[in-house]
Amino acid sequence: MTQSQAPTLSPTHSARVQSIRESVGDLYPYDPNILEVFGAQMSYLDEGPRDAPVLLCLHGNPTWSFFYRALVEAHKGQMRVVVPDHVGMGLSEQPQDFPYDLEHRIGAIEQLVEKLDLKRITLVVHDWGGAIGMGLAGRHPERFERFVISNTAAFPGGQAHSLIRTARLPGLNALLMGKLGLFERITVKHATERDLSPTVQKAYLAPFRNLRERIAVRSFVRDIPLRKSHKSYATLEHVAGNLSKLTHIPTLLLWGEKDWVFTLEFRKRFEERFPKAETVTFDDVGHLLWEDEPERCLNAVQEFMDRNPLT
Repeated sequence: MTQSQAPTLSPTHSARVQSIRESVGDLYPYDPNILEVFGAQMSYLDEGPRDAPVLLCLHGNPTWSFFYRALVEAHKGQMRVVVPDHVGMGLSEQPQDFPYDLEHRIGAIEQLVEKLDLKRITLVVHDWGGAIGMGLAGRHPERFERFVISNTAAFPGGQAHSLIRTARLPGLNALLMGKLGLFERITVKHATERDLSPTVQKAYLAPFRNLRERIAVRSFVRDIPLRKSHKSYATLEHVAGNLSKLTHIPTLLLWGEKDWVFTLEFRKRFEERFPKAETVTFDDVGHLLWEDEPERCLNAVQEFMDRNPLT
């Protein structure tokens, strides 16, 4: 466990972090670290030996580092496991004026990787973590040695689910994503094929209790670039263009087939871009695959790493 990389939390932020950790309890027994990025305090886990190969795990929306707790526990003994909470999510600060767009999301993780000088990275991505993580890898391919890509996208196009399109509408975005917290509640209720326990549901919802705390959830939805005129479309195009630099890196596509957001179409598009990738699919698993089948996911990742040892 590393020491904090930034000044101490503000009283408001500290109180919020303590409240969330009390809600999660023993399911999240980690002491987070803090790095200031673009004027905001970003929380991250840093578990395991500092000199070990790195497992960098990037979550999506509306989850947080809690999503990867099984991976942390399984690998912290032999790898340096780094799991950030994107700004506005989890235990990170939730500034109302942060530029919540893809370019700054990639830049924030880039600052973390450079600050900690992370190398020999096995990158694990899910949901929005895909565009963020693959965007970073395209800028610094020399730091990455393996990819585990799950239920995500890193390229423009693809049919957005009707819920996503509705949630992007200006008036409804504030109501559904903000006041009602509908997006998070739908996720914990309907993004898995196995019912989450009340304790786990509470843990997922703990960072997003009110309109102010849902600023990043709302912003992630608004930042989906469905049209070329969107401010993040060019960034996402650049992410997609750089994927060709990464096809030599061993890649595992680990996919929950019951996902109604990132459907088989998205997996097939990754297979086209990474023709040498290994694919492991679970036909009875939903979007939150690490909740539905953590042991099967762990086994698939371990077998993939065993077949592709670091040089």
